Amino acid sequence: MLEVVRIPVLSDNYVWLLHDPASAETVAVDPAVADPVLAAAAARGWSIGQIWNTHWHGDHVGGNAAIKAATGCIITGPAAEAGKIGTLDRTVEEGDCVRIGDHAATVIEVPAHTAGHIAYHLAGDRIIFVGDTLFAMGCGRLFEGTAAQMFANMARLAALPDETAVYCAHEYTLSNGRFALTVEPDNAAIAARVAAVEAARVRGEPTVPTSIGEERATNIFMRARSVEQLAERRAAKDAA
Repeated sequence: MLEVVRIPVLSDNYVWLLHDPASAETVAVDPAVADPVLAAAAARGWSIGQIWNTHWHGDHVGGNAAIKAATGCIITGPAAEAGKIGTLDRTVEEGDCVRIGDHAATVIEVPAHTAGHIAYHLAGDRIIFVGDTLFAMGCGRLFEGTAAQMFANMARLAALPDETAVYCAHEYTLSNGRFALTVEPDNAAIAARVAAVEAARVRGEPTVPTSIGEERATNIFMRARSVEQLAERRAAKDAA
């Protein structure tokens, strides 16, 4: 079984450490900064051999250089954004495979938040790292792409098995949930989830990972029936 460790950094980012006990390999996913990530690995006796980047934003790649300097790790990221991530050793695109031990992750292109955004889907482990494309009850802002692209992303991700664990990169759930209630005020699943999230945050607990099943029931962007509806919801959330 793969182990996944959550490392909270900056104001609301999560960096993920993915560890395979069988091979003793460790991957850092979207390291915004280096020191807390290196410390978390060292505390467990792990050595970071790889970094997987989902997109070029600084709060996802800011720790690349220092982690590589400390460990000699191999850094993988989207081919379409190689010009914006100077630390990459390997570029990948749709359908490519990266591995941690005997566990394979397939690259899925999910442009919209950034033009070359990718996700890493470990189908055999029912895990996906989605960066800033899908959040708990939310989706990423459309900085470099379109509502049509994000609508396609939501449909593609919704087609994954319900039990797939979704590891996103920010703690945005409470804000997303409160907004979702204004869009679907009669959705009992959303209301129940927001209440649970509010209680968790009062206790200082994280609310991710989420799951595809939870998102299908409570994510208003995944539940949008058309590109136009998603666009309207995204614009309203941006203005909220």
